[in-house]
Amino acid sequence: MTHTDFENILIGKGIKPTANRILVLKELMRNSHPVNLADLEITLAPMDKGSIFRVLQLFSEKEIIHVIEDGSRSLKYELCTAEHHHTATDQHPHFFCEKCGDLYCLDSISLPDLKLPEAFTVKSINFMIKGICPKCGN
Repeated sequence: MTHTDFENILIGKGIKPTANRILVLKELMRNSHPVNLADLEITLAPMDKGSIFRVLQLFSEKEIIHVIEDGSRSLKYELCTAEHHHTATDQHPHFFCEKCGDLYCLDSISLPDLKLPEAFTVKSINFMIKGICPKCGN
């Protein structure tokens, strides 16, 4: 993708494409799995933690990313694959390895269709499976 492509993604979501926002977006796109703030802080140095966090908050508000709670006390962030907004079908389960701490996207597993009572609106779904991953199980 070109610099202009990243700018257009942000503009399409109503976000002014600043240098920091473009850097965070590029890094999130580069990763094939959810990442935490500490990982981003390392790869985006010398950008400071506060700046990265503010970009992540904005991206979450504008529905560019999903924020994942895996129970490790460290939020993880991944790009939203829905074109226009978060949807229940855009959500997928994740697997958290209790041994190495890695988090895996399980895109091939569909979430069940949730039938919520009337007047309830889904904003996000957190479907977390915990156990031991294949690389730690041997």
